[in-house]
Amino acid sequence: MKNALTFLLLLSTATIAHANKIEGVPSFDVECPGKIIVHADQDGPVLINNVEAETKAMIKERSFEAKGSGVTISIVLADDDSVTVSSTGKAPNGICQSLDD
Repeated sequence: MKNALTFLLLLSTATIAHANKIEGVPSFDVECPGKIIVHADQDGPVLINNVEAETKAMIKERSFEAKGSGVTISIVLADDDSVTVSSTGKAPNGICQSLDD
């Protein structure tokens, strides 16, 4: 019985860990207006100020939306695979700047 409970706990933890994986999300690190730091790994998850955001693919195949910490992050992939990230919400709205530079 104890082994079955341990297995179920591990299974549910693994499911939660993969809940916000969205195929196609690019890898990036940006700072948005209001000193909001956004990090994404390839195919998600997206982290807003180090907290995992609820992420979904939008109607267009090459755009995504991540929500969390009172902000909405829009992620758009251009045809040349460049990434534009912008934020709206409690902090000033605007285009996010890459931290990779």
